[in-house]
Amino acid sequence: MSAMGGAVLASLPVQSGAQGAGNAPRAVGRAEGAGTTAVGTRSRHASPAGRAPVGVRTGSSLTPLQDLTGTITPADLHFERHHSGVPELDPARHTLLVHGLVERPLMFTVADLRRFPQVSRIHFLECSGNGRGAWRAPNAEMTPQRVDGMTSNSEWTGVALSTLLREAGARDEARWILAEGGDAALFARSIPIEKARGDAMVAWAQNGEPLRPEQGFPLRLFLPGYEGSANVKWLRRLELGTEPWMTRDETSKYTDPLKDGTARQFSLDMDAKSIITSPAHPSRLPGPGWFPVTGLAWSGRGRIARVDVSTDDGATWREAHLQDPVLPRAHTRFQLMWRWTGGAARLLSRATDETGYVQPTRRQLVEARGPATDYHLNCIRGWRVESDGSVYFHWET
Repeated sequence: MSAMGGAVLASLPVQSGAQGAGNAPRAVGRAEGAGTTAVGTRSRHASPAGRAPVGVRTGSSLTPLQDLTGTITPADLHFERHHSGVPELDPARHTLLVHGLVERPLMFTVADLRRFPQVSRIHFLECSGNGRGAWRAPNAEMTPQRVDGMTSNSEWTGVALSTLLREAGARDEARWILAEGGDAALFARSIPIEKARGDAMVAWAQNGEPLRPEQGFPLRLFLPGYEGSANVKWLRRLELGTEPWMTRDETSKYTDPLKDGTARQFSLDMDAKSIITSPAHPSRLPGPGWFPVTGLAWSGRGRIARVDVSTDDGATWREAHLQDPVLPRAHTRFQLMWRWTGGAARLLSRATDETGYVQPTRRQLVEARGPATDYHLNCIRGWRVESDGSVYFHWET
């Protein structure tokens, strides 16, 4: 036994009484535990803060990024974006119509779709308006949830959309697909046929269980790497055509104003982005020492190639470690060990994806699009560490 090991053992309290049959040392917490339940619960000592706000019918609720580890978001903490509340749909009666420029218009039941070969993939989903609150009105007491909580990462299961297009006999002249949801708003978006024939799927499950109603039960369109609104929930109709439909939801919203007075439309791919989730507000560093600077990075155009971290407001950068697995169009966890000496610090992260695209500064984003830009807000930001260990939201300068 090493000297250190002996010292540790010598410091443990000694149980009084002889150790023998019927006289074993008594362990703490030997009271009989609770029985099994139909659905498991989180420990009351380790419950994430939960989505916020609650009760929203038109608007968003946010994932508590600062309370999660790894990359998979629990389904009940996945962010939400609603345009007219959450419909209650009966999977036994719900159908998906595929029509338009097809040889055989088809109506699928949910049971029909589940008979096709299924695919499962891990991908992030992000609202194109993610980060808008911090962009418009930054506040020092914002948490990662408030800054960037409209992104989540899950395993999605369903049928490849290309399979359904082959089944219906999609015509060669088809260039776009209208995807329509079954909510009260009949939310609809136009999707390029190339994406539909690529990695798109009609999903019915998330993280090993049926989709939750807030995520589109019983069916949703899932388009890896595309902005969240294009991933139409409660999917009921797919119509093939030659041009985009220019729906209310892709003209009045989800366009990018540019500095020349025009607007960029169908900017569907989500650009590379990252956020440090720890240390972050409202946490406080207990004192000088080594701390992991960790967070999430993602890109709608493929894998994350590297993440750089700065502790001095961008004056110098160090490459962070990427935690396996590094998957395409999925959250990637990064980490850099940092020795805090007790002085003020400014923490930033900068992602680069496999296409070579580098996460821009706020100044670069404004120069490219103009000050009116309101979507795809992927610029660098981070956290200000004070000498007392308190942490506050911070834009890079």
